[in-house]
Amino acid sequence: LFLIIGLEVIRKYKISTKYSHLDSTSFHLHGQYDRREKYETSEQKLEVNRENPIFITEGYSRDHRPDLKQCILDLIVSSDGDIPIFIRGGSGNESDKAMFGKILVEYSQQVDFESIMIADSALYTAKNLILIKELKWISRVPLSIKKAKDLVKSVKSESLKNSGSEGYKYSEEKVTYGGIEQRWMIVESEERKKSDLNKIFNRLEQESKKIDKEIKKIIKLEFEQPSLALTRIGEIQAKLKYHQIVQVETFKQPNKKGQEIHTVTCELIENQEIVDDIKNQAGRFILATNILSETELASSEILVAYKQQQSCERGFRFLKDPLFFADSLFVKNPERVETMMMLMGLSLLVYTIGQREIRNNLQSRKSAIKNQLNKLTARPTLRWIFQCFQGIHCLKIEEIERISNLSEERCRILGFLPLACQKYYLLT
Repeated sequence: LFLIIGLEVIRKYKISTKYSHLDSTSFHLHGQYDRREKYETSEQKLEVNRENPIFITEGYSRDHRPDLKQCILDLIVSSDGDIPIFIRGGSGNESDKAMFGKILVEYSQQVDFESIMIADSALYTAKNLILIKELKWISRVPLSIKKAKDLVKSVKSESLKNSGSEGYKYSEEKVTYGGIEQRWMIVESEERKKSDLNKIFNRLEQESKKIDKEIKKIIKLEFEQPSLALTRIGEIQAKLKYHQIVQVETFKQPNKKGQEIHTVTCELIENQEIVDDIKNQAGRFILATNILSETELASSEILVAYKQQQSCERGFRFLKDPLFFADSLFVKNPERVETMMMLMGLSLLVYTIGQREIRNNLQSRKSAIKNQLNKLTARPTLRWIFQCFQGIHCLKIEEIERISNLSEERCRILGFLPLACQKYYLLT
C-alpha cells in the first residue's frame, strides 16, 4: 500500500528516480512483546504465529538502548527530494547484510522504472551481489575484505585524480568480486584524511608513552639469565601496533652482593613501514558499481550519488525527532507496530513533498527566505517553515473568518507553496 502511494506521488510531482537509496534504522520499545500469541479453537488450543509478523526482540541498537527490545525500519528514498518510496518493518534482530539484497530484489519487482540502487557496505557481500546481479547498484566496499584493504594501502597519492567534488580525489580499478565484474573507485577525502591523521598521531603518542614507561622499568630490573630479559622484551614487542623495539642488548655484571646478574637495554622507534601504510590509507574508502560503462555512469557521478546517501539519514532524523511526536510507539501487537511505522512513513512522505515543493519554487523564481540565522537561503527545511507559522489564529468576527498575525513575510512564504496552502490561510 505504501509503495502504491509512493509511486503515485512520484508520478504526480515528476520526481526523478534515477537513484534510490536504501538504509535501515531501529526503534526501541518498552514492554514484554512476547513472540507468540495463543488462539483457541473448538478442538484445541493452538500457539501459532500471526501472518507475516515482525518479532519485537533484542538486536543491534542504533538508538544506543541495547537494554530494550526493538524493531527495524527499512527505507528506500529517492535522491530527488528525499521522498520515501518503499518502507518495510522488520524484526529487531534482523541483519542488514542478510536483508538488503532481498529488499532490493522485492522493490525492483514491484516498480515499473529502472533505478540505480545505492546502499552502504551492509549490501556488499558476495551473496547479495549475486542476488542483485540484474540490478544496477552503487555500494561502499567494506575494508574488512582483503582485496579492498590491500588496494587502499597500495595506491600512491600521486596517482589520484581530482574527482570534480571539492576535497575529493580518486583512482579507479576494474575488479571481479563475488563472480561479478565491477568498477572500484578508491576515494580520498581531504577532510577525513586530516581527521584520520590526527587520530593516528594520537595513537602513536599514547603507545609511545605507555611502552616507554614499561621499558624504563625493565631496564632497572636484574635477571638471572639473559633469556629471561629477552622474553620480557618479546612480550612488550608483541603488544606493539605502531612501534618496534631495536638495539636490544644484555649485559652481564655483578650486583651489590657480588652475584652475577643480567640487565638489558633497548630503544623504542616507530615501525616506519606500518606507520607509512596507515598514513597512506588515511581518509580513503572504496565505492563499487556494476555499471562498467564510463559513458553511462561517470566516476565523478558515482561519488556525488553516494554522498546523497544522507537522504535516508535525514528521513530517520525526522522520524526520531521528538518535536514531531512520530517516534513514540505505544502499541502492543507487532502488527500494530508495523502499522505505526507505515503511518510514520506517510508523515515523512508529506513532509518531504512539502519541503521539495517550496525549495523548487524558490529555485525556479531565483528567490530566497530568511533562515534561523536571519540569512537568506533557497533550501529551507520545512521544519523551519513550520516554526515561522507558529502563533497564527483563525478568528470569526460577525460571521466573517479572518487570519490573525499573518505578517508580510508569512504571506510571501505562502506564495511559494501550492494554492491549497494559500486557501487555508484565506489568501485566495
